[in-house]
Amino acid sequence: MTENCFLGFDTSNYTTSVALVDGEDRVICNLKQPLSVGAGEHGLRQSDAVFQHVKNLPLLAERLAPYLAGRTPLAVGVSERPRDRDGSYMPCFLAGIAAASHAAAVSALPLFRFSHQSGHLFAAIVSSRRFDLADRPFYAWHVSGGTTELLAVTPTENGFDSEIVGGTRDLNAGQVIDRIGVALGVPFPAGPGLEKLALSYTGKIPKRKPVVRDGYVNLSGLENLALDLFKKTNDPAGVAAFVFSHIADAILLMTDQTAERYGARELLCAGGVMSSVILRRAIEERYPSASFAEPALSSDNAVGIAALTARAYRRNGEGGKTDP
Repeated sequence: MTENCFLGFDTSNYTTSVALVDGEDRVICNLKQPLSVGAGEHGLRQSDAVFQHVKNLPLLAERLAPYLAGRTPLAVGVSERPRDRDGSYMPCFLAGIAAASHAAAVSALPLFRFSHQSGHLFAAIVSSRRFDLADRPFYAWHVSGGTTELLAVTPTENGFDSEIVGGTRDLNAGQVIDRIGVALGVPFPAGPGLEKLALSYTGKIPKRKPVVRDGYVNLSGLENLALDLFKKTNDPAGVAAFVFSHIADAILLMTDQTAERYGARELLCAGGVMSSVILRRAIEERYPSASFAEPALSSDNAVGIAALTARAYRRNGEGGKTDP
């Protein structure tokens, strides 16, 4: 007897991802191929990202094949845009749409479309097994290289309706971490390497209280503060510790202000930057009930898309293409 499963694709500006989940939202496979970024570079142009996705997808299809043995896909899902709002668009997602559309068409399967952000949120729900959040409003931090948003999230039939209620007004946390990390000689993406430096620091961490107004902060000044500190101390570990401490303080202040303005809700933390041990410790100390994804499901992945596909299929049956 074969096992039913659901297939998800995600082609972000950082990673090519394919995943399978079963009917109980258990992860069968979480396959990824990071996009290559040159030494000293801070990211990729969209045309380069699309080109790399086109090369990576056939390789991931080969890695996927053994996991499909003895399993029957019931539906295919894909991330088609960064966020759930009009005008949200990035060309890199076209590669995933093409692959998912082909997979669905040749097997006569329904295709479901979601946002990359919804995939991140549902990956965190799957990882933390907090499926109750899929049926009631909650707050969510989505913190990554391209996003630093505090969201008031309301589940919908096939995804989420998310209102931005806090976050950064300029640079994203991941951008700041990458810029400072690259300046200190850490390879891009710099998050893991910069945090490793931060965790090695044993001295007193310098403090500069973030200026947060109405749930929002400007993070662009953090880069200058960090590089000035490096000029004074020549201590990359101390600078790294300062950077993560400052971002943690900003996240806590923004969360506090938002809860005061709109009321308390459960808190879910998603996105690659939220795989940080330092940030998680700080948030859990203030908000013990906060839920996090494991690191493999915090960074870009297709597990959330696959699980959203399973959810949409259960609700819509074989109703075909949907655009939540």
